[in-house]
Amino acid sequence: MSAPRHSISIHFVHSILASAQRNNLNTSHLLDAAGLNPALLHNPQLRITPEQLSALLRELWKLGDDEFMGMASQPSRHGVFTLIARQAIHCRTLGCVYRLISRFYNLTSPALVLNLHSSDQQARFSMRLSTPHQDSQHSLAEFLLLLWHRFPSWLIGQRIALNGIELDYPQPAHISEYRLMYPCPAQFEQAECALAFDASWLQQPVVQTPATLYRYLQQSPTDWFRRQAYYPVFTRRVMDLLETQDTPGQLKMEQAADVLHITARTLRRKLIDEGTSFQALKDDVRRDAAIHYLNQPSMPISQISRQLGFSEPAAFTRAFKQWTGVSPAGYRKR
Repeated sequence: MSAPRHSISIHFVHSILASAQRNNLNTSHLLDAAGLNPALLHNPQLRITPEQLSALLRELWKLGDDEFMGMASQPSRHGVFTLIARQAIHCRTLGCVYRLISRFYNLTSPALVLNLHSSDQQARFSMRLSTPHQDSQHSLAEFLLLLWHRFPSWLIGQRIALNGIELDYPQPAHISEYRLMYPCPAQFEQAECALAFDASWLQQPVVQTPATLYRYLQQSPTDWFRRQAYYPVFTRRVMDLLETQDTPGQLKMEQAADVLHITARTLRRKLIDEGTSFQALKDDVRRDAAIHYLNQPSMPISQISRQLGFSEPAAFTRAFKQWTGVSPAGYRKR
């Protein structure tokens, strides 16, 4: 299997649409741009593809002319991120990138305050929104922290290893999505939002060029949402293995254990210690692959069923309804 391997909670669609309504934007137009059927939005189990979330966000930026999604005290005009990215590409080190981002936004936007603090061992990039009540579902804070991690990581050509992420709000109901967003533990109800990492990262050189930046901006923000989930060690190894299978549903735990050079009993115990199971991981992979394939109208549902290793389409339909609350046909009709 070579399809993208994760889907995204409908929570973020609800948050974006709520902000659009508050700002008198055309929500029907936004949904059309993302290929989403409003009749299915009431289903909390529904998940969407990274491409759909990206299309929704791009259209929101255009309609509202605001890269802060209408969730801050002042808008950030559409194109501001491109402007700062074109300056950041000429920085020599990661420390220069974070200092530039801080100075730029602190000078141009009263909506937030950014700061880079560093000591001999620890670096901390912090953020405070001036009107956090306007970001009631914390989507702006989540999105900006994701951006402050992923864009600088891309600039230096390697993922910055975070020691932790701090959030100034309570743990949200969609906490399970954080494994798709941040490669570290999260601490809630802190004094401010922040990314924490070893100070040695600040010396890493910027390796990208204006030419690669052009391609990066053309694909943004889709690439930010396509990033791999950040799983514990054995969970990640099993997921990687499942994602290489032509028919992941047919892979047995014993086979996976053989490939990983451990016993099935050890693998089962390791996965339990990491809060999951082999069957749960298999279902996650098949669910996200099914969502991807169902967004390709030319691929029959019967073929998707076979591709995912189901004995018959009816079995696939039952499983998909259990995962998402709708049938494969109903999901595709959106």
